[in-house]
Amino acid sequence: MQHYPESTLYVVATPIGNLADISLRALHLLQLASVIACEDTRHTQGLLRQYGIEKTLLPVHQHNEAEAAVGIVERLQRGERVAYVSDAGTPAVSDPGARLVAAVRAAGLRVLPLPGASSVTTALSAAGIAQHGDSGFIFAGFLPSKAGERDQAVTGLLAEARAVVILEAPHRIEALALAMAPLGQRLITIGRELTKQFEEIATVTADGFAAWLAAGAQRTRGEFVLVLHPAAQALPADDGSRVLILLLAQLPLKTAVKLAADITGAPRNELYETALKLKNEGLVSPSNKD
Repeated sequence: MQHYPESTLYVVATPIGNLADISLRALHLLQLASVIACEDTRHTQGLLRQYGIEKTLLPVHQHNEAEAAVGIVERLQRGERVAYVSDAGTPAVSDPGARLVAAVRAAGLRVLPLPGASSVTTALSAAGIAQHGDSGFIFAGFLPSKAGERDQAVTGLLAEARAVVILEAPHRIEALALAMAPLGQRLITIGRELTKQFEEIATVTADGFAAWLAAGAQRTRGEFVLVLHPAAQALPADDGSRVLILLLAQLPLKTAVKLAADITGAPRNELYETALKLKNEGLVSPSNKD
């Protein structure tokens, strides 16, 4: 049986859209808490009413988090249970809450997280990215809103081989799509309005992202979570040649080179030169003439 100690800050995840995604633990704790601290009192009041919960709400947002933390620490020291929720999902990831948690821990008080919905893991689960070795992923959150800084951040992604999770608001999504075009054929899984009525999930190439948005008027609406897929890993040169030889036995030279480059990540011009050398030396015989 779960124990809910007093003098504890409870960091509570709430739905990112679908109200049915609230956990039973979260509902119980929100009823049990002395007060509920939240990012937006109006939003949280509306959310709690959906579950039949009436509580005193304390505003704790990015503009007052440090000051509000002092008052919450005092409440905890008096033996209260304080729950903290952000507007949606798991607090203190891309939403406020981290400073509050740090202040409570610095005061020697306990912080207990109640896991639940997260747009980050929701998007990753639908992206179909297999994790190999130490590839993993990184969470970039919201990229800079200013064009120059945003372009610089996207340029940095060119050198990032791992998957990257990015969040974006609807009024900036078109600018971000244009900025990501230089990533070329690297895949992006787009999660729009996740768990909500008009949820949409699609995987496109980075240079086709802007066109995907333009294909439907509704596609620029709602909150976005993007998963930039890992960069294609080039196989060792010997593997590239081995794949090329197998393909040349069945396909025309140009087709075999293209497929070998797609499969191995090796440079196409190098594979083409290798194919010509193999052909000239009589080591392979393409099935058709190019």
